Amino acid sequence: MPRRISRELKTLSVWALSLAISGCIGTGGIAPQGKAFDANTLATDEAIQSAAKDAHWPTAQWWRAYGDPQLNHWVDLAVQGSPSMAMAAARVRQAKSMAGVAESAESLQVNGESTLKRHNWPTDQFYGPGELANTTTWDNNATLGFSYALDLWGRESNTTERAVDMAHMSAAEARMAQLELQNNVVRAYIQLSLHYAQRDIVVATLKQQQQILDLAQKRLDGGIGTHFEVSQAQTPLPETHRQLDALDEEIALSGNQLAALAGKGPGEGARLQRPTLSLSAALKLPSALPAQLLGQRPDVVASRWQVAAQARGIDVAHAGFYPNVNLVGSLGYMATGGGALEFLSGKKLNYSVGPAISLPIFDGGRLRSELGEASAGYDLAVANYNQTLVNALKSISDQLIRRESMDKQQAFAAESVAAAQKTYDIAMIAYQRGLTDYLNVLNAQSLLFKQQQVQQQVQAARLSAHAELVTALGGGLGAGNDVPDNSKTQAPKSPAILSALDH
Repeated sequence: MPRRISRELKTLSVWALSLAISGCIGTGGIAPQGKAFDANTLATDEAIQSAAKDAHWPTAQWWRAYGDPQLNHWVDLAVQGSPSMAMAAARVRQAKSMAGVAESAESLQVNGESTLKRHNWPTDQFYGPGELANTTTWDNNATLGFSYALDLWGRESNTTERAVDMAHMSAAEARMAQLELQNNVVRAYIQLSLHYAQRDIVVATLKQQQQILDLAQKRLDGGIGTHFEVSQAQTPLPETHRQLDALDEEIALSGNQLAALAGKGPGEGARLQRPTLSLSAALKLPSALPAQLLGQRPDVVASRWQVAAQARGIDVAHAGFYPNVNLVGSLGYMATGGGALEFLSGKKLNYSVGPAISLPIFDGGRLRSELGEASAGYDLAVANYNQTLVNALKSISDQLIRRESMDKQQAFAAESVAAAQKTYDIAMIAYQRGLTDYLNVLNAQSLLFKQQQVQQQVQAARLSAHAELVTALGGGLGAGNDVPDNSKTQAPKSPAILSALDH
């Protein structure tokens, strides 16, 4: 019984000595200072508050709201074939593999090693091998070693958790890359639709200009017109043909852009047909916008996982101030002399087992610097999260304001086109009856052409505003299924022992 007590006292003495020696290194009061913003306190603008009356997120395939099957096909094509998506997927796999590497450190490590050597022993009067002089023997050994990290202070487990958090962050960044790609395809497709609409206006204008030229020529042939009127009617035709050619160029370039976004060659974009976009359904927003925003925008989710990973990095740095204890052992066979495999006999067996302890005593400030780096990394991640959140709320507010403005502008643009069309019709009838000159017709036509262009631009801007708003809301990708708990993003406090050592 006394012997058992003695052994326990020795064990406690070893631990007490270890803690005392490690106490030579304190943290110096190093701790993170960053604090994450509360999203609900930032959402104070009228646009977001009024939008919170609705209660639906956009669907995952939000671009289907435009009602264009060709657009649906090209978005799917881009997601499947874009090199940017392949890179994002590769980064996710890389992060998962790194998490696996970190997790493996928590498991039992077993390594085997074997050496078979033919040894010639020389003759030496001072250091000679005696009976082995001038002989050749086998000098063989085989060892099976193992080690297991006891992880008393959570170093390995926190390293694993940090790597897993980084993998989650990579997955959220991949979703962000997917959302940005979808948004780019939709916006490029909207521009393609706008170019076709503008081309229709130019074609109609060219037709009207040709009709005016024919009418002026008939009036001249009938003796009631002048050569000046014919010259005036001919003047705008070359410019209109130039505009038509420029729009054909823009249509071809838009096709190339869409093909590049989808990871295809230019020939694939040449097969595009004219878009048939429409947007009748209004986009509804969530009832609790700021809180929902945390779980829906991939960039916000990614920044939260980054904060969680940096928090675990502080725990890893804290563990460095404690003694590291591993359980190690080996099982081996070794022999010099005899046959090639004689060393594997039971008589040649040897083994060892026991704890391996490493103590931080004096390190020139390395541990404090590592803790300072981890704490600063956490503060940087928190600041990045706060900035991401601020930018996200600003982006949503901007797009809400823009959406409301585009709805109003669309109505005003339609009124302007109707008024300009009426003015042109009146001027054309008056010119045909000889009640006005060609200049009035030309002015009315130019006004109509301008208002039609404005209307098409407003419509394209309205379609783009819808895409930007959906993107600002996170695109309905369901990132909320993968968000770290608030407890994981909190900065860990310095352990009680380390805090006591600092005072």
